[in-house]
Amino acid sequence: MAGVNKVILLGNLGSDPEVRSLPSGSKVASFSIATSEAYNNKEGVRVEQTEWHRIELWDNLANIAEQYLHKGDSAYVEGKIRTEEYTDKEGIVRKAVKIRGTTLTLVGSRRDNQEGGSAPAPQAQAPRPAPAQVAAPAPEFDTNAGGEGGDDLPF
Repeated sequence: MAGVNKVILLGNLGSDPEVRSLPSGSKVASFSIATSEAYNNKEGVRVEQTEWHRIELWDNLANIAEQYLHKGDSAYVEGKIRTEEYTDKEGIVRKAVKIRGTTLTLVGSRRDNQEGGSAPAPQAQAPRPAPAQVAAPAPEFDTNAGGEGGDDLPF
């Protein structure tokens, strides 16, 4: 059975990214993004709801996050949901939900908005594996099937 695990977020960073280098040479950047929505409840009162999402970027995306992202900046992230289990200091097993980013687009920053300028936004994607080769050739279709002129289209 196939499935899809894809997340798309557009929000503002709650803090500067925390970047770590691992012994393997990989880099990982972690930060939170806030997304908000506003609606009127049954009583007609305007309610704003904010969700916080923990983002994790690896290697090249971590380098870009380290260089360009700062608290308050807007960022567009595509990625996958990852649930991790860990044991806390009291010995209780807990779960944490993270978004492992595969695409990062810098939308802008509050500094840009305050200064009235807009620099081009860097964009990056995590490397993807090469597409699989097709084993069988594509079927050939007779373009003159059903008539001599070939323009007897049903639409």
